[in-house]
Amino acid sequence: MRLVFAALPLLLAGCSGFPFDNGPRSGAQASFALLETSDLHANVLSYDYYKLQADPALGLERTATLIKQARAEYPNNLLIDNGDALQGTALADYQALVNPVACGQTLAIYKAMNLLKFDAAGIGNHEFNYGLAYLNQVTGSHFDVDGVPADAPRCAGPDFPIVLANIYSVRTRKPLFAPYRIVTREIIGTGPEGKPLRGTIKIGLIGFTPPGVLSWDKAWLEGKVYAEGVRESAQKYIPQMRAEGADLVVAISHGGVDGAPYTPQMENANYYLAQVPGVDALLIGHAHLPFPDAASKAAGFNLPGVDKTKGAIHGVPAVMASLWGKHLGVIGLHLKYDGKRWVVDKSRTTVEARAIRQPDGSYVAPDPAIAALVAEEHAATIRYVKTAVGNSDFRMSSYFADVGDVSAIELVNQAQTAYVRDFVKANLPQYAALPVLSMASPFKTGAAGVADYTDVKPGAVALNNAADLYLYPNALHAVKVNGAQLKAWLEKSAERFNRIDPGSSAPQELVNTGFSGFNFDMLTDADVSYQIDVTQPVGQRIVNLRYQGAPLSPSREFLVATNNYRASGGGGFPGLDGSKTVIAAPDSSRDVLIAYIQKTRELTRARNGATRSWRFAPVTTKGPVVFRSAPGMLDLAREAGLTSVSQLKADDGAGKGFALYAIDLSK
Repeated sequence: MRLVFAALPLLLAGCSGFPFDNGPRSGAQASFALLETSDLHANVLSYDYYKLQADPALGLERTATLIKQARAEYPNNLLIDNGDALQGTALADYQALVNPVACGQTLAIYKAMNLLKFDAAGIGNHEFNYGLAYLNQVTGSHFDVDGVPADAPRCAGPDFPIVLANIYSVRTRKPLFAPYRIVTREIIGTGPEGKPLRGTIKIGLIGFTPPGVLSWDKAWLEGKVYAEGVRESAQKYIPQMRAEGADLVVAISHGGVDGAPYTPQMENANYYLAQVPGVDALLIGHAHLPFPDAASKAAGFNLPGVDKTKGAIHGVPAVMASLWGKHLGVIGLHLKYDGKRWVVDKSRTTVEARAIRQPDGSYVAPDPAIAALVAEEHAATIRYVKTAVGNSDFRMSSYFADVGDVSAIELVNQAQTAYVRDFVKANLPQYAALPVLSMASPFKTGAAGVADYTDVKPGAVALNNAADLYLYPNALHAVKVNGAQLKAWLEKSAERFNRIDPGSSAPQELVNTGFSGFNFDMLTDADVSYQIDVTQPVGQRIVNLRYQGAPLSPSREFLVATNNYRASGGGGFPGLDGSKTVIAAPDSSRDVLIAYIQKTRELTRARNGATRSWRFAPVTTKGPVVFRSAPGMLDLAREAGLTSVSQLKADDGAGKGFALYAIDLSK
């Protein structure tokens, strides 16, 4: 029904000489689409600068195709970005830090957005990552704040307005950006008699960002700006917008959905923003998830009053376009004219998060004009990511991760642990007493062939090497669990191994290749030790689990750093379904790792690649216990202290190039 109605104005508009009534009358109807991008994080192209290869699963150049399709479907539309557009890739860092854009230059992401004719944008927390002076420059603003010279020129910025209502200048006590903007657009619809009509509509756009940005970017913002609660700002400005003639009010709110009691500091306040009178539609973000999503287990999407199937929060149409250009949010508003203004018919309004990945697994084609537009910046960034961010005195690899080599695991765990500790100290004092642990897994364990292993050689560690250590574009999350739940987590991880019969004299395969390596989570913490008894059935393999030398109490509580995939239920780990998440970090796991390497600079095996929390429980077997890895790597096992490993055959005979190794579980 939606498609038929939405296409009608386009058909009418295309009829040469077709008569139009001028101006809406009571009973007139029209469709109007709000198109949203969110959390683009400077992913202009479908390219991964850390892997140094194309990645069709992301990029504004592919979202552009969805935008074109949606505009054809909905001639009445606004294209709006939710925020977090300026930071997140090596391209962004290059333009901000390495070779900063000049005053007369437009950022690559804004060049692409200008080409696509965005109508407006909000501001996310990551827009502040490079400081106020930078943000002032690249947005073409004129901030009246400390740290921005009063005579700073107005530089090149986007061709569209930016709105933000809840961040204020300490100096002036006024909003940093315009808090809202009312835009007037022509609208084509049908009159009460079914005849086509042409009129205008006034749409008020108001922006919000998480107040927590003052803590997250304290070094840049302290004493210069202050934040107001999202609900308080909405209650202040929305009546003004209505008084100025806004038919509709659209909230561009860079935040997710949280059912905790409201506070002015609330990071994900949209559950409460939707209840502010006068909000007609919500464009949300920050959580890096698609909404609506009927299958979502995210706690916020399963609150009373949230319709995760139709896309509504307390009856207000709401959409979130996930991240990195993977989705386009589309709210198809069905409007009626009541004699005074256009109002939303919620019963006929539709909401979708449209994916660039098609049902057959392929991806929509990119818009070639965008790659041509940013070719120079793209090439320069590739040169940049090949430069070193640190140095390592040891080889970090996953060839023997299944049997205890943590050389490619511990660094990730260290980075995640440090991040969560700092985050708790700055933002979550209620968790300050809880120990922080971290889980990481060997992402590359030969599943895609004999070359499918992490392998970062000693010497300079470049930005793209970090992607070898952290393969997936996850976000860092942290969950609160107790000792019993931690043990259950480790039991699930131990499904990576087949059950071994000590009495069998035949060769036995150690690794269960049906259980993915990226689900083999492990701790690498000096305070924790445990053994995996592979002679026991699934669910009974974790033995001698100890914390700080004593048996781990089932009730002892921890914060465990992990990724959004695992925290939200990925892999089917018991108890991990999104409900235990206490930190959904605004930073990706890979960026957390890179920042840690940059801070540490000199990586050593003793400090960063040798802390093993787990061992196999000793058992003597009559026959060999075998596994497969790349050939000729036995020296790496020795360097990792794995003296119980031996190479039986340089070629296992299966025709895929793997060698056959054995492990003596009695040692």
